[in-house]
Amino acid sequence: MVPQEGNPREVMNDRGTIRILAVDDHPVFRQGVAGLIAGQADMKLVGEASNGREAIQQFRTHRPDVTLMDLQMPDMNGIDAMIAIRNEFPGARIVVLTTYTGDVQVLRALKAGAQGYLLKNLLHKELLDTIRAVHAGKKALSAEASHEIASHATDDALSPAEISVLRLIAAGNANKQIASQLSITEETVKGRVKNILSKLGANDRTHAAMIGIKRGIIEL
Repeated sequence: MVPQEGNPREVMNDRGTIRILAVDDHPVFRQGVAGLIAGQADMKLVGEASNGREAIQQFRTHRPDVTLMDLQMPDMNGIDAMIAIRNEFPGARIVVLTTYTGDVQVLRALKAGAQGYLLKNLLHKELLDTIRAVHAGKKALSAEASHEIASHATDDALSPAEISVLRLIAAGNANKQIASQLSITEETVKGRVKNILSKLGANDRTHAAMIGIKRGIIEL
């Protein structure tokens, strides 16, 4: 991160150590990250947070060079936290650490300002190199995330109205219930369901819901 004038906290220490903030709602996972970082001469864990709101507060306090951000957390999720941090600190460099590989989820994170996207099962193998790459101003996406984006690059995206229907399908609602909740006719629901199945290449409603969750289009 290039230090901004008037913000001495953003200046790295005299040895050029990469200062890191770890954000995840699981203490054991944060301990694992801390253990990896502790063995690196060029890195230092300066703060931890268990949700998005804490992440914003910790970022303001420590002005880390790289922030490691989980996506699914209580109180405030990682996407909203990234948006808030980047609005206040445009130079913030953030790496998403998650179990989600869905292309929509990846693109949402990148749009929110993430420079890195790494799956948690690759933590021991790729985390340190990812931190260094992002600190150097590069983007770093896991191979799985890149593959998911490429696989669906030409797909016809669901409209907001169709996503609303898909979310209710995933919650177990029948067409009549969906029509009532969205204040539309059953025929309209049927039309949207047909479009959803076609766009997602799904065999049926259950399959469509599974695809929607896997790709990050909807969340349960």
